[in-house]
Amino acid sequence: MLFKEYLQHGYYPFFQEKGYLLRLQSIVKQTLENDIPTFANMNIATALKLKRLLYIIARSVPFKPNFTKLATLFDMNRNTISDLMCYLEKAGIINQLRAETEGIRLLGKVDKVYLNNTNLAYALSDNTPDIGNVRETFFFSTLRVVCPVTTSEVADFTVGGYTFEMGGKNKSQKRVHDVENAYVVKDDIEYGMRNVIPLWAFGFLY
Repeated sequence: MLFKEYLQHGYYPFFQEKGYLLRLQSIVKQTLENDIPTFANMNIATALKLKRLLYIIARSVPFKPNFTKLATLFDMNRNTISDLMCYLEKAGIINQLRAETEGIRLLGKVDKVYLNNTNLAYALSDNTPDIGNVRETFFFSTLRVVCPVTTSEVADFTVGGYTFEMGGKNKSQKRVHDVENAYVVKDDIEYGMRNVIPLWAFGFLY
């Protein structure tokens, strides 16, 4: 299925070139070792910690950050860890999923961290990426381009007042059965029905 191929090697314009994932790894390395440190005026020690931080995230996506523990681990303050996360996000390497906020607070707490797209998940993972993570990564990376995406208390994501739960073709409606404006997004199906939407369809929003 073309969608499955796209998830592994179809995100970047050079996807048809030989050694695609190796080139993608090389680009990420260049970004971490040169581009971000130059832009942020980082010293070598901080740049090395940036690489280590991404390694931890890539092994654990979706990564639930504990900024206090990370600050202790890297011997840095919480604000610096937050800055490193922002640099990675601005560089197109990660996406930060935040809690929904109200009032004057513009940015909610970072609940989860995903890689920017599914191709990075395959390029940076030591093993085959978890399929659940791949589904969530695709949905988040696609929807965030067109509207704000936040966490959901009952499912995976909230988008503009609508609730979305991710899963495979046999995913049940149990978690969102009594939730208003809730949808189940299923992988491995061609067509949707009622409140069930195929995952691939969200690619048309990008």
